[in-house]
Amino acid sequence: MEVDLGAVRHNAAVLKAFLGRSQPASPAALMAVVKADGYGHGMLPCARAARAGGADWIGVATIGEALQLRADGLTGPLMCWLPILGAAYDEAIAADVHVTALTIGQLQEIADAARRVGRPAMVQLKVDTGLSRGGASPDSWQALTAAARAAMDAGRIEVTGIFSHFATSDWPEHPANDAQQTAFAEALEVARAAGIEPPLRHLANSAATLLRPSSHYDLVRVGLAIYGLDPAPDERAAALVGLRPALRLTSTVSLVKRIPAGAGVSYGHRWVAPQPTNVGLVPVGYAEGIPRVAGDSAEVWVAGKRRPIRGVVCMDQFVIDLGDDEVQPGTEVVLIGDGSAGEPTAQEWADWCGTISYEIVTRLAGRWRRRYLDPPADVSGEQFIDEQRGDL
Repeated sequence: MEVDLGAVRHNAAVLKAFLGRSQPASPAALMAVVKADGYGHGMLPCARAARAGGADWIGVATIGEALQLRADGLTGPLMCWLPILGAAYDEAIAADVHVTALTIGQLQEIADAARRVGRPAMVQLKVDTGLSRGGASPDSWQALTAAARAAMDAGRIEVTGIFSHFATSDWPEHPANDAQQTAFAEALEVARAAGIEPPLRHLANSAATLLRPSSHYDLVRVGLAIYGLDPAPDERAAALVGLRPALRLTSTVSLVKRIPAGAGVSYGHRWVAPQPTNVGLVPVGYAEGIPRVAGDSAEVWVAGKRRPIRGVVCMDQFVIDLGDDEVQPGTEVVLIGDGSAGEPTAQEWADWCGTISYEIVTRLAGRWRRRYLDPPADVSGEQFIDEQRGDL
């Protein structure tokens, strides 16, 4: 698993420039989202690379992720937004992490932690504008903002932001986008009436950042696009700014054999060879995050050609069809690349598996050996090179 940190840095820089062109008078700040281990690319290395490229903020889901970044030496504005019962608010406040409140109960937990720590908590309030997931519902928003104002007056919190999240921003013509943006504007008015006007208002994710400039407000939260993947592939959104995929995933052919016509391949014999053919064994499987459903649909790049996976993907291995080509054991297998040489992309894997590229890259795990290329200038020598993740 090769992660090009130069690509992450490039993507942050071009997104930052895009924000400047979209709102020249007052461009939105850029938050690079590195939750879920940097979408499978590595949380800390990607956070530092994004910062080097101009990201103003780093975003994660959980307090645990935020505290890990702090423990690893990451400084600067850092936010987390997924509330979990029993969360370590005391530690987050002490570490200058911006935390999120969705309910009055959570706000009280945070205020109590601030009292114990002896300093105000930096809090961002989330309102549900139509995703029907996290966030205060419209009928509880006024009460939450009133409670936040009271906590501010008591010196327990500082409200540093108000935010929400789009449901359909990858589909720019969907009417929910206008409805959510209107609901967000109304929520800001309710907060203002309660005496809350925070420095940050944010709504846009990667797709909205690229396709809906009117939603930029004071900050945009960019996740998938930081890694060079397209958040709205039907719209070719990544091409707008020239994003570069950061991930290259490779293995090798470990065994080659000739099988006769009629031979069944892999569990269940879902694929049977219609004629004699050479098959190759690739020693990675669903334990490494290769989707089991990719069998008989996905392809890999071997010896200058696309090679189809035959039969189901197993826990540790899968089989590819080499036809009559004589491929030697040890030959490189490219599972995911940027597509420039003909190799499959993460988006193609998503299409083959009926999912999204987010899932393809974040599920990569197990025995991959992760190698970081082109670390930022502020990272010494070999700090991020050849990070070992499990057995080879």
